[in-house]
Amino acid sequence: MSSSTQPALVQIRPRQDWLDQVREAAIDPDLPIVDAHHHLWDRADLGPYMFDELLADTTAGHRVVATVYAQCRHWYKAGGPVEMRPVGEVEYVNGIAARSATGHYGPSRLCAAIIGQADMLLGDRVEPVLEAMIRVGGGRFRGIRFVTAWDGDADVRGAQSPVPGRLADAQFRRGVAVLQRLGLVYDAWAYHPQIPEVAAFASGFPDTTIVLDHCGGPIGIGPYAGRREAVFAQWRRDIRDLARQPNVVCKLGGLTMRMGGLALHERPRPPNSEELATMLRPWIETCIEAFGAERCMFQSNFPVDKGMCSYAVLWNAFKRIAAGASETEKAALFSGTAMRVYRPVLE
Repeated sequence: MSSSTQPALVQIRPRQDWLDQVREAAIDPDLPIVDAHHHLWDRADLGPYMFDELLADTTAGHRVVATVYAQCRHWYKAGGPVEMRPVGEVEYVNGIAARSATGHYGPSRLCAAIIGQADMLLGDRVEPVLEAMIRVGGGRFRGIRFVTAWDGDADVRGAQSPVPGRLADAQFRRGVAVLQRLGLVYDAWAYHPQIPEVAAFASGFPDTTIVLDHCGGPIGIGPYAGRREAVFAQWRRDIRDLARQPNVVCKLGGLTMRMGGLALHERPRPPNSEELATMLRPWIETCIEAFGAERCMFQSNFPVDKGMCSYAVLWNAFKRIAAGASETEKAALFSGTAMRVYRPVLE
């Protein structure tokens, strides 16, 4: 198997010595967490984030009972039909999950659910790809993320889809119809100007669970830099409209990527959880108000977000933001929604 490489345009290489300047004990350490979105990779440009690194983060004080792996175009098969090569990612990650499932490394179940990548532009011909992923996924394969994030600015767009309008593409939608028929989830990765496209797409697949990644991808770089209030106003309006689609669920997080424009990595010290909660609160609270706690789930998006904050600090920030929620709402936000949508294997 081989791993593909992508420009690190939206990612900052984590610096552990920098992150270690701010250490915090976990707030509410007994609260069960299902980390609804993270990656694994072994990249020369960004450093490794493999089983050992994930384990170190998830055992840093918070009670992470399970995690959900999200595709990142790694671990593809080196040969065979091109359309089948992404099956290797699901197969590889299921091996990582099996390692965790031994219990030798603690009670948490890492990669207990897996979101893979398949070319939805194959249309009906994507079915054997999905069936192969089901076979190699060890009962953990739950769906697909086929990246559709696009912007007219090349710096914003980066390594993502160079083609606009894919969510409306007829061939793409035939592929998603196969996904729907197999009872699989679709993770939607789009930038905030595309949220109306996500809404139109979701309305066409009312029986498919559509998961909106990263709070809808608000951008703060390139032509959006210095326009935070205007971006927020447009994003909030569109998020509220999207939430009217009952089959859409929202992942809370992914807001400290480079594309968000916070540039926390340029500070002499990383943020503490109070500072981070202040920055993220308007976006996360808007999503919870729009979708309701039962359709929202927190995610780390590590190691992408690790370039700007530590795992322990990030989850403390989430807990600060959710402090006023009821116990039922907290249970949904931190584990319940992810358990329902992704059904992680905890045995």
